Amino acid sequence: MATITEGGPLKAHAENRAGSEFRDVNLASSRFDDVNLRGAVFTNVALSGATIRDACLADVSIADAGYEGMRIEGILVTELLRVYRERNGAAG
Repeated sequence: MATITEGGPLKAHAENRAGSEFRDVNLASSRFDDVNLRGAVFTNVALSGATIRDACLADVSIADAGYEGMRIEGILVTELLRVYRERNGAAG
């Protein structure tokens, strides 16, 4: 059964919300701590200014995304991709 909320901030602690769906939802400035997102799918999401720390990114796939200003361990992703493409002859 779907749950409809009246809007405003929500707090969930130690809950199982597996299989949930969020569509046309504003979660700006939200905080996620000790959250399991394994197998989640993100489409048409805005992550500008987001920070990810202490995360397991094993087997994560990112495609058709804007990488301007994105950094991994302080290195610009656009620079990493440019160097990779230069060394491997891949089109950019």
